[in-house]
Amino acid sequence: MACAQTGSGKTAAFCLPIVFGVLREGSKRERHPSSRRTACPSGLVLSPTRELACQIYEEAKKFAYQTVVKVAVAYGGAPFGQQVRTLEKGVDILVATPGRLVDMIERDKVSLRKIRYFTMDEADRMLDMGFEPQIRKIVERMDMPPSGARQTMLFSATFPDDIQRLASDFLSDYIFLAVGRVGSSTDLIAQKVEFVDDKDKRSFLVDLLHSQGKNGSVGSKQGLTLVFVETKRGADALENWLLRSGFHAIAIHGDKVQMERERALRSFRSGAIPIMVATDVASRGLDIPHVAHVINYDLPKSIDDYVHRIGRTGRAGKSGLATAFFNGKNLSLATALVQLMQEANQQVPSWLGECAEQSGSHSHGLARNRRANRFGGNDFRRGPKSSNRSYSSSSSYRDAHTYGSGENYYADPPSTDVYGYAAADSYLSASHGYYDAANNNSRANESDGYGTSHGSVMASGWE
Repeated sequence: MACAQTGSGKTAAFCLPIVFGVLREGSKRERHPSSRRTACPSGLVLSPTRELACQIYEEAKKFAYQTVVKVAVAYGGAPFGQQVRTLEKGVDILVATPGRLVDMIERDKVSLRKIRYFTMDEADRMLDMGFEPQIRKIVERMDMPPSGARQTMLFSATFPDDIQRLASDFLSDYIFLAVGRVGSSTDLIAQKVEFVDDKDKRSFLVDLLHSQGKNGSVGSKQGLTLVFVETKRGADALENWLLRSGFHAIAIHGDKVQMERERALRSFRSGAIPIMVATDVASRGLDIPHVAHVINYDLPKSIDDYVHRIGRTGRAGKSGLATAFFNGKNLSLATALVQLMQEANQQVPSWLGECAEQSGSHSHGLARNRRANRFGGNDFRRGPKSSNRSYSSSSSYRDAHTYGSGENYYADPPSTDVYGYAAADSYLSASHGYYDAANNNSRANESDGYGTSHGSVMASGWE
């Protein structure tokens, strides 16, 4: 179970080991796939949305470029027959949404009996969105090998305790890996909170976009703006308002047909339309280069959703700006928002602190150890009273989360960058203190099977 900041390389962290594992073990595809109509992949990646599934598919194809590894994607809203014909040509790694995968398995178009690598990306979102019955059906009641016979990886930027409890049903004796300011936002994202009444939001947004235009930060591929709203109807209404106000804008939400959603993303990515109005369908995992500004026109109800939304900017070491429109309807979010901004070294408006106090839990919330409560960045098995030590490196901070039993407690590596490459002292034993570099490397190689002299932490083969 791996938890790391948005934009820190989680897709590579699970795709690269799967590609390498398939290459190492040799492709299990049938030599004459046309004689067998059921696809039997070795790797399976589940995604909560069609857009994220397509993105993972495109990235996995790049990682498998000029190898024998074949990657395919299956998701709802696209022609079933066309996807089946692709699978019949043979597939080693299948990226899919849960609903379409269940449909294909029940129609005997896909079998999971050869699965060696199983990944859930944005796992907390999938379990929280109501996919749990479908995932349980895929994992427990179909022909997937048991947890001891496969490697299972769950990735997200946030893992609340209740979701961890659900997710642990799909894992056995697992490692919880936390890298960076997990469950929090990177300090590369400048966060601003403006108090804006609902009736003033449209005019405030237009003024903000005009201001950006004067600064040359909107209207080109280098200055994309992503505006989040809470409802599909609100997305369409705001798109129309922006168009009437002279801005090139497009909306994306779950009621759009797949072709419309894909066209909207293409237009936004290319910069042809520099403003996209979106519901949370675009908040998870999507990696859109050059998003300079994320605007929370409507704040979400959950601080985790806020973290994922603003994580569409400030990716892969780039800076970004996030602006939130806050009013009396958002008081329940005030305490968590203040805490999050303080963790990311952001200036908190005095009025927001007062709102947090009005919410009734400000002093209690800030009195807690913030590093031990990173909005889902702590292993729930350790409980709330566990002590954490903080480490810093040139590119990230991390908490010393331990796991295991008896004398075998190991802490997550204190000296790695956000992409998970370990330096010396990467393991901590409760009984023996720090291992030296040589012991660290040998231990990493023993446990993951992919280890090099530095050992890839997030891209390891731990189950």
